[in-house]
Amino acid sequence: MSAVARGVALLCCFAALPAHAADSEVVVWHSYRAGEALALDAAVNDFRAQHPEIQIRVLAVPYGAYQQKLIAAIPGGHGPDLFIAAHDQLGDMVKRDLIDPVPEPLSAQQFLDETLAPLRGPDGKSWGWPMAFKTLVLFYRTDQVPEPPATTDALIATAEKLTGDGRFGLAYPLAEFYFHAPWFFGAGAELLTADANDVRFDSPAATRSGELLRLFAVEKKLVPSDANGALVTEMFNQGKAAMVVNGPWFIAELRPDLPYALTPLPILSANGTPAKPLSTIEALFLAKGRARPEVRALATFLVSDAGARRRAVGAGQPVANRALYDDPDLQNGPLPVFRKQLTNTVPMPTAPLTALVWEPLNEALRQIARGALSPERAFQEAAARVRLLNQPLPAEANPAPYVLVILLALAGVLTVALWRTPTGLLSRLVQARTAYAFLLPTAIGMTLLVGVPFLMGLGLGFFAFGPGEIRFVGFANFTSIIAAQEYPITHPLSFYFTMAVTVLWTFANVSLHLLLGFGLALLLTPSWLKGRALFRVLLILPWTIPNYITALIFKGLFNTQFGAINALLEAMGLPPVHWFDSFWPAFCANLTTNVWLGFPFMMVTVLGALQAIPPDLYDAARVDGASAIQRFFKVTLPQVGPALVPAVVLGTIWTFNMFNIVFLVSEGQPEGSTDILVTEAYRWAFVRNGRYGYAAAYSTIIFVILALYTVLTRRLLSARQGARS
Repeated sequence: MSAVARGVALLCCFAALPAHAADSEVVVWHSYRAGEALALDAAVNDFRAQHPEIQIRVLAVPYGAYQQKLIAAIPGGHGPDLFIAAHDQLGDMVKRDLIDPVPEPLSAQQFLDETLAPLRGPDGKSWGWPMAFKTLVLFYRTDQVPEPPATTDALIATAEKLTGDGRFGLAYPLAEFYFHAPWFFGAGAELLTADANDVRFDSPAATRSGELLRLFAVEKKLVPSDANGALVTEMFNQGKAAMVVNGPWFIAELRPDLPYALTPLPILSANGTPAKPLSTIEALFLAKGRARPEVRALATFLVSDAGARRRAVGAGQPVANRALYDDPDLQNGPLPVFRKQLTNTVPMPTAPLTALVWEPLNEALRQIARGALSPERAFQEAAARVRLLNQPLPAEANPAPYVLVILLALAGVLTVALWRTPTGLLSRLVQARTAYAFLLPTAIGMTLLVGVPFLMGLGLGFFAFGPGEIRFVGFANFTSIIAAQEYPITHPLSFYFTMAVTVLWTFANVSLHLLLGFGLALLLTPSWLKGRALFRVLLILPWTIPNYITALIFKGLFNTQFGAINALLEAMGLPPVHWFDSFWPAFCANLTTNVWLGFPFMMVTVLGALQAIPPDLYDAARVDGASAIQRFFKVTLPQVGPALVPAVVLGTIWTFNMFNIVFLVSEGQPEGSTDILVTEAYRWAFVRNGRYGYAAAYSTIIFVILALYTVLTRRLLSARQGARS
């Protein structure tokens, strides 16, 4: 990449980050919560007691933003000296040059072999200290399952006996590949080719794993189809699920008095091979260029047997230290079961291509679980989508012409501004300097919080990002989106398909907001209505609750097996609806949620406008013989109209970018067809291998669309007002 392009890219990517602490302080980042965070703090405090001269700062970073903060902070000399992360990001971190290898060789006598191998590179270097591992096992309620099943045939037979009357024999999130992985790898399927440049899950072995999933979900209905992590926990705690596939984090979510036990996952009866879940190694990584003696000393202590014991006893972590599994205090706990399962696991792949496979695979599992596609067809479509996403970056463009155009445009704007500057403006500014001084803080805030991020986002749209690579590509991202170069316009990933869904979504929402809001406002206006104030407060409540909370509530209401809406339909003798299995039910679920959130705004706007109408107008209309309908169209609507127009414009902009509802309720299902433009931009940035430039171009186009809508609306209003006058 040229020096000019690199400079522009760094300018666009710059973010205000806290400066790295002084060299005497060791900074540790992690994304632990609850017991795991407390156990880590206890281990750090043990080290502090031994080394009071070393200053240590431990920072918990939210999991969702963890990787992005590391990518942004470490190259600029900010962020942590040590950080705890899963090993599946190892390939990307090495390629981005975020970490250094472990300075000293790691001992196989200290750490389990299965935790060392995933952290070792092709050159034999260890790129992190293993701290713990996480994998899946079978949890079962001992009051319902006296003897755990050893094979999948026994698992199915046991689950069949315990399924019915709102109860399920087995529960796990069917549509998450992480939970399907034991059957996938146990059947002999593979994710990637040997060179990790292509996928291999469009294979007969993958199809066999899909057949088992279809048996669970469609043929025998042993597993709830809409189960998520929270629902699985609730079902197991309440005895509505007899067996659960889950990991060590699940233990902290169970009731203390719950009768349960753990066992390794069963053997697949079809081929006699043990189920092989994915294993993730949680490792302590050394940030690039931070190998100071005090940093290495802290790292060595945290992964020592003493530090590991703190985490094993305090948080129940399946630690990587071999000696802990001989500790008599830990023999009766869950750790031996996880240790036994670890011998039949597949380490989470670290190749950069892996980041692209999860979304298509999850969609394939959803299709199989609802019987929409055969396992063979579903995995074939998932592989095709990964290959479509795994296209090379656009060719590098020469940034010089673009820089020249920007400079000429700035010169033109400056020239026009100077040419049109009124005479004596400077003297008037000096006279009003006190007023402008009061406006200055607001102007600075708007510039930093709105102007700078907008320009950064606009600039990012001219770059393509890959692991460890930034490339100036000019208008390539915009051209690819507008010209639908990568996908046909009828494909859910196409800009035009998503645009059509967004327009339909916006029109339907704003129309229903307006109709419901106007109707309720008319009902609450008459003075003879008793309890008007109470009704108004109750109807405004949906607007006051944060929309993400409402979205999660409605997500539960629309659950296929346990949702209140399907329960009501069944009580009325109607069949339950699989809300997220096809476009229109999923779209209606999103629409219902957002209408519930949006109608109070229109209602309040109309109420204010109705109260401002002089009663004399209605009296005069009655004297002239106008009917109620005539009074509505000749008096009410013309008087309320001026207040409604800005409300509709604002509501349209809000709805057009209503991220939370679509992202949390339908999650874009099925196959991303209910995604709108803003959720699609998010997925390009944070789900599909970090295509930030493409996502920035997407966002810029969204801004242009809304800007054009605003300008057009203003002109239409101005023309209408001019015609009236």
